[in-house]
Amino acid sequence: MPELPEVEVTRRGIAPHVEGRVVTGVVMRRSGLRWPFPATLAQLLTGQAVISTGRRGKYLLLHFAHGTLIIHLGMSGHLRILPSSHPAEKHDHFDLVVGATCMRLTDPRRFGAVLWHGAEEGDIEAHLLLRKLGAEPLGLADLGGLLYRQSRTRSTAIKQVLLAGDIVVGVGNIYASESLFEAGINPNTPAQRIARPRYDKLAAAIQRVLAAAIEQGGSSLRDFIGADGQSGYFQQHYFVYDREAQPCRQCGNAVRRITQSQRSTFYCVRCQH
Repeated sequence: MPELPEVEVTRRGIAPHVEGRVVTGVVMRRSGLRWPFPATLAQLLTGQAVISTGRRGKYLLLHFAHGTLIIHLGMSGHLRILPSSHPAEKHDHFDLVVGATCMRLTDPRRFGAVLWHGAEEGDIEAHLLLRKLGAEPLGLADLGGLLYRQSRTRSTAIKQVLLAGDIVVGVGNIYASESLFEAGINPNTPAQRIARPRYDKLAAAIQRVLAAAIEQGGSSLRDFIGADGQSGYFQQHYFVYDREAQPCRQCGNAVRRITQSQRSTFYCVRCQH
């Protein structure tokens, strides 16, 4: 599944092609994906300018004067910028047309979403899908303090707390494993047992890992490509993720894989304690 870095890479890729541009057409090749497409979306968007793009967690946001288009890539989706005349293929479900180009959503598993939040419904942060999301980790000055304060009553393993998304968003499975490795924290450690200095170290690791992943175009997940059709290459720099039984890049000990809530976790027993 595309995680925060892949979604941010996508946002940066589409922004120069849609920001400030007037929508000239909307193409919906099916009735919806995870949820139905808004029936009047073509009428709502055609002739309107995209003011700016944004991101909240794993949700892409296209802001218009009268509302916001919300896009989620689901398990296997991606957006590309293509000529509007480019023939659609089997899993190309949605186009936002801006003159001679289009932003095309491809989603083989159809777990993605294209939704509309009108300005009359209030601030976008009040949307049902966004209002319970945790803080954005990038640029947050006291992420360590936030993690520490919000974890005092949580006996759940720290890896699961990071994935829950109600304290901090976007630290998905790959980047949680990598951040915990960099911070030297065992993923099984109960969140409430981690002291403030270690949370400061974890916060710095989360921010560094996510920033590095964005800079390198994200990870080449099975179904993910950027808006320019290129794959990311952060996976070439993984320390533990998807490296079961391979030597730890730091100490040489074999990387271990465990399952936490049906998700694979990779870590080094010697380096993370």
